[in-house]
Amino acid sequence: MFYQTIHTPCGLLQVSASQRGISAITFVQEAVPDKPGALTQQASEQLTAYFAGALTRFDLPLDAAGTAFQQAVWQQLTTIEYGHTASYQHIANAIGNPKAVRAVGMANGRNPLSIVVPCHRVIGSNGKLTGYAGGLERKAHLLKLEGATA
Repeated sequence: MFYQTIHTPCGLLQVSASQRGISAITFVQEAVPDKPGALTQQASEQLTAYFAGALTRFDLPLDAAGTAFQQAVWQQLTTIEYGHTASYQHIANAIGNPKAVRAVGMANGRNPLSIVVPCHRVIGSNGKLTGYAGGLERKAHLLKLEGATA
């Protein structure tokens, strides 16, 4: 495993990778000693460009562990375009399981790839900001950075 911590306007992000791809991108309170690899470096560069407003779509191999349902939800999250939002109901409908709104919310909350798999772009059906593992303040910051309205 490889690890790299980067400073962002939203706080510290730790990027983790296996040999196959990026396995986690999480907000952390303090940096741990880096053990960088080519993939963590690539992800760090893309995240830095994202926060600078110069990147709107990530191009990284991903290797997140999760159930088949979680993987389906996370895959659907990647279809939400930069600067746009979608509701939990929209995601549930898109994966063919319209009654799974709460399960979609739980899968969204367990997304290990913050920002790259844009769980911050999911909002309530009423257009309001709802939970975000990194905190609602960060979610609002990310949406504002992207020019999305919620």
